[in-house]
This record gives sequence, structure tokens and C-alpha cells, in this order.
Amino acid sequence: MAAKGIVQVISAQVLSGTTLTLGWLGYVPLLIWAVSRVRWVELFTDRRRQHLLFGTVFCLFALWLVRRDFDTGVSYHFIGMTAVTLLLDWPLAVLGGFMAQLGLLALGRQDLAALGVNGLMLIGLPVLITEVCAIVVERAQPRNLFVYIFCSGFFPAALTVLVCVPAALGVLWLDGRFALPEWLSDFVGYLWLMMFPEAFINGMVISALVVFCPEWLETFNRTRYLQAPWKEDER
Repeated sequence: MAAKGIVQVISAQVLSGTTLTLGWLGYVPLLIWAVSRVRWVELFTDRRRQHLLFGTVFCLFALWLVRRDFDTGVSYHFIGMTAVTLLLDWPLAVLGGFMAQLGLLALGRQDLAALGVNGLMLIGLPVLITEVCAIVVERAQPRNLFVYIFCSGFFPAALTVLVCVPAALGVLWLDGRFALPEWLSDFVGYLWLMMFPEAFINGMVISALVVFCPEWLETFNRTRYLQAPWKEDER
């Protein structure tokens, strides 16, 4: 088999039973950890936060429906988890991504057996990358708004593609059940073409939220970023 596009979503037919099992063994603990870290009382009592969660899940589900499926058992679609993580924080981002996966599963657009592997690749890794970048930015305590937009929005989204796509290809290569295509010699060129639109989509969403609805972003420090310059001078 030979693929004609960059790998993201992987079908169970091109993965070994061991890989499928390991995927679930890694994904289930991640879901349990996320469930244990969600502030459930706040979620159940805050109607606005509930709307944000379900609205985000719907948008993520719609984004993942825009995909290119190949006969070889692999697919490609944009990820979008960088913006979701910054909007909801990582526990709800993981659960939101899982709910979007269940929607795709209900439509027959994902395999139940491969849900664990795809969850780690398309949810776990992107959330981890975004969370690490957000923590680094927050520890630096920048006061420039554009630092947050670019270093927490654009850059992690591009880095997500740079990590997740080779990781997916690496899983297929290790399994040995998928004949990697000849165009891998030009892989770097394809990778750059995918990094920019992913960074653009996530970055534009974060930019719009920062301008119009900064209170929606769980990882955005409004006190520091939106403080008037003259107040800083008075100190």
C-alpha cells in the first residue's frame, strides 16, 4: 500500500494488535487523569463555561470532518487542538477532543479499535505541546500581548504538526504493516506546507478571542496583558 497524503488519522487495518492495545493503555489513563483534574463544580454551575465546552466540541468535530481519506487506511485533517487547549485548559481540552472523536466514531469516520492511538496522536501530543509552551510563556511573564498570541498560539500549532505527523509515520514504520510511500524523500516540503495553515488557523482563532472575548481564554492573564501602559508607569 502507498499513501498519497500526509498521515494524521490512522485506520485500525494498518496497525498491529499490539500497537492498538498500547494506544488504549496510554489513552485511557490520560482520559482518567483529565477527568480527575476538571473543576466539575465550576463547570456545572457556570452556564457560560458549559456553552464554551460544547461549542468548542462542535467546532472541533466540524473541523475534523473536513478531511482527506485515502484508500490505504490513512487520512489527513487539521488538528485545531492548540486553540482548544488555550480556550478550555488541558483537562477539558482532552475530554473535548475525546467527545469529538466519539462524534466521528458515530458517523463511521473513525475506528473504535484505533481510537486510542489516534487520541494520543491528535489529542494527547498537541495538548502536551501547547501546555508546555503556555507554561514557558507564563513563567516568562511577558507583558506584550503579541508574545502570547505568537508563542502560545501560532508557534505551538506549527510545532504540533512538526511532531505529530512524523510520530504517526513512525508508528506505521515500526508496525511494518504499511508500505511507506516513495514521496517521503520530499517529506520536509510537505511538512512545511502543513505547518503554516495549522498555525494560521489556530493563531487567528486565538487572536480573535484575545481581541473580542479575552475572558473566554483560560490560559490568558488579562490582568497582565491588558493592563494600561500608564498604570505601569505610575508604579
